[in-house]
Amino acid sequence: MAGWHIGVIGGSGLTEGIGLEDAQEIAVESPFGEPSSPVVQGTLGGVRFSFLARHDRGHRIPPSHINYRANIDVLKRCGVTDLVSLSAIGSLREEYAPGHFIAVDQLIDRTQGRVGSFFGPGLVAHVSLADPVCPRLAQMLALATHRAGGTVHPRGTYIAIEGPQFSTRAESVMYRGWGADVIGMTAFPEVRLAREAELPYALLGMVTDYDSWREEEAGVEAAEVFATMHANAALAKAALVEFAALLPEEREASPIDTALSHALATGPAARDPKLVAMLDAVAGRALR
Repeated sequence: MAGWHIGVIGGSGLTEGIGLEDAQEIAVESPFGEPSSPVVQGTLGGVRFSFLARHDRGHRIPPSHINYRANIDVLKRCGVTDLVSLSAIGSLREEYAPGHFIAVDQLIDRTQGRVGSFFGPGLVAHVSLADPVCPRLAQMLALATHRAGGTVHPRGTYIAIEGPQFSTRAESVMYRGWGADVIGMTAFPEVRLAREAELPYALLGMVTDYDSWREEEAGVEAAEVFATMHANAALAKAALVEFAALLPEEREASPIDTALSHALATGPAARDPKLVAMLDAVAGRALR
């Protein structure tokens, strides 16, 4: 379909891929270091896809050690136009039960010490992140998941924690009080970097467990999470097939495609040439 090239970052349960047709693995270098995995390119329903395993094959990289900048950079270098994140999450609401899916629309960042921007000294930029998720992608993902046979909630607020431990009961109750609906460890800084790279981003969360706020139950255990996660993986792949079928024949421009147009604060004469060169893929359109 004209104009569409969907990047997919697969989280827990999808480290081995999403079943692309005519799949080809390619190694893409980034000035920001090594990405989590090689990129696998192929098609679904005639639509071009590029897939990257967030934790690498075999789930060897923990959330705090993922090179989020390199992951977004290499997908941008591959020419993706839009970015879909598939992530395992915990539930902070009774109605969001294990096995359900959430098309996240808002996020809260509680991570610590992760590099959250492509920009820095020598080239400063401030993108808008008020609405971090692309509504066009999120709506199509929700409908696609429904068509694939999943129970899906069309919105929800995701809180990202540092991990790798799960929450204490006190933290879990606090996050509920803040208005968070689901919890995970990888959406930040991924969503921030996607916006800086001018990539519309949507997050489909796969609920694996209730977080630790239910005092009458035992806390979250990894074995429970992994079992539900693997059961959800086949449905997530089926949802992507339905998603590809829902894409319009032509891709209309998104406001996110030009997110950097009014975000650059550093004038051309004061920009660090080394950083400008590193940002040739992420910000090349705005820096020309």
